[in-house]
Amino acid sequence: MLIAAVLCLGAAAVTAAAGFWSMARPTPADAVAQVLRAVVPTQLAAAVMLGAGGVVALVAPHRTALLALVVCVVGAVGTVAAGCYQSASAVARRGAADTGCAGACASCTLSCR
Repeated sequence: MLIAAVLCLGAAAVTAAAGFWSMARPTPADAVAQVLRAVVPTQLAAAVMLGAGGVVALVAPHRTALLALVVCVVGAVGTVAAGCYQSASAVARRGAADTGCAGACASCTLSCR
């Protein structure tokens, strides 16, 4: 359980560092970079979950620690996945609204080809 706890705490540190690094960068114009920047809150939440799972794995009895570790890792992965999906959807909607076509191809006067 010690190895799993150390791995979980290391993953928490890496996830938090990636989140803080994305937050410290200037606001990007690129859509992919905007998605990565919008995922920062979910990355930090995942880091907290992974950290909690690592701490519980260090101090709790074996069965409790294993269950808590599994729940925390699955929760962290699910949180980041949901955050990525929501951020990508928001950036895609914003990009579609910025085209000037009002979301309808029939009303579009822009030449796409």
